Amino acid sequence: MTQKISLQFPKRFLWGASTAAHQVEGHQSNQWTVWELEHAKALAAQAEYQYGDLESWSRIRTQAMHPENYVSGKAANHYELYEQDFDLLKKLGLNSFRFSIEWSRIEPKEGVWNSEALHHYKEYIAALKSRNIEPVMTLFHFTLPVWFTDKGGFEKRANVKYFVRYVEKVMADLKGVKYIITINEPEVYATESYLHGHWPPSIQSKRSWWRVMRNLAYAHKKSAKLIHSLGRRYHVSIAKNSNYFYPGDDAWLTRLSASVMQYVQDDYFLKKVHKHCDFLGVNYYFSNRVYGYRIHNPNEATNDLGWDMQPENIEYVLERLYKKYKLPIIVTENGLADATDEERKWWLTKTMIGLSNALKEGVDVRGYLHWSLLDNFEWAQGKWPRFGLVEINYATQERTIRSSALWWARVIKQIKKDAK
Repeated sequence: MTQKISLQFPKRFLWGASTAAHQVEGHQSNQWTVWELEHAKALAAQAEYQYGDLESWSRIRTQAMHPENYVSGKAANHYELYEQDFDLLKKLGLNSFRFSIEWSRIEPKEGVWNSEALHHYKEYIAALKSRNIEPVMTLFHFTLPVWFTDKGGFEKRANVKYFVRYVEKVMADLKGVKYIITINEPEVYATESYLHGHWPPSIQSKRSWWRVMRNLAYAHKKSAKLIHSLGRRYHVSIAKNSNYFYPGDDAWLTRLSASVMQYVQDDYFLKKVHKHCDFLGVNYYFSNRVYGYRIHNPNEATNDLGWDMQPENIEYVLERLYKKYKLPIIVTENGLADATDEERKWWLTKTMIGLSNALKEGVDVRGYLHWSLLDNFEWAQGKWPRFGLVEINYATQERTIRSSALWWARVIKQIKKDAK
């Protein structure tokens, strides 16, 4: 199959994978670990109602209905086994890796810096650099110190100064990282935590959602200004989740609704921060087909979470964002929950074709980071969704490279040979 794919990518294109600290490191102590323990039994009890209609239900049922599934615990134990995981990156021929710094490790108590944690992340970054793997560092990926959330978290504008202070400390101590993501998926965090109430602090308030969105934009701008003051070598952005909305018919209401939904999804936040970004980090997982004012997806192919899969539409996401904001783009997340590894090869094929088409249309795409390197703790769903290029046996912590990842490594190797 490798020979059937003939795609042209720039010679310095970043081929990589992504993770987030809480989802893979293990042994955390933050607002999420508190929430997990409080909600694990309830989440397990609700599992059949939430996921019983999924095609994967018969396979995930036992795990999804067990409270332990919803407690991150050791997760993939990446905090201790990162050298082993970086060797897997190298084996797969990947030259970049996105990770997040865990604020609660760095500053476990207000104003108290953990030198051991800082030293760990110094060695972590050095281990990537020694393998010629480009680090892409995220500063906030959904998890926060308990002391910060006790103060009201990002709902209060006055609290942004604590985040900026943390950013300053990280930038002063952790060298050698060119690409910095300040905030991951701000609209997802605000919506799940403050509008729908599915994530901590489990608030359902439009006013709170609006405040958090505005304060996250403010936090990015303040952090970007700080980072840029340290030198031109830093490239700063957010990681913006972008669903692609498209009309299912030509009716005026359908076209208007799709346009409004796309604006709310992308532009409401990006218009606040794009002038403070050196590139756009883009996360793409699914599209939404609109009829009238409702979403009706074809669902011809769905992943283990029941998400409609249209990987080729990444082309239209990138083309739209580049045309509107004229910023270089790095795809900072893209992948699927696929425990049996039946669809990942197809997903990667369609995605690479979409990336190549976007490049041909003049879009300045500089990298693609697949979610995820490892099977990870998938927030309120817990451990049963399997996104990893590498399978994790949570009982033994054994790593097994999935066959789709080995195939992808061969494709990347050929692409690099053909690169101009």
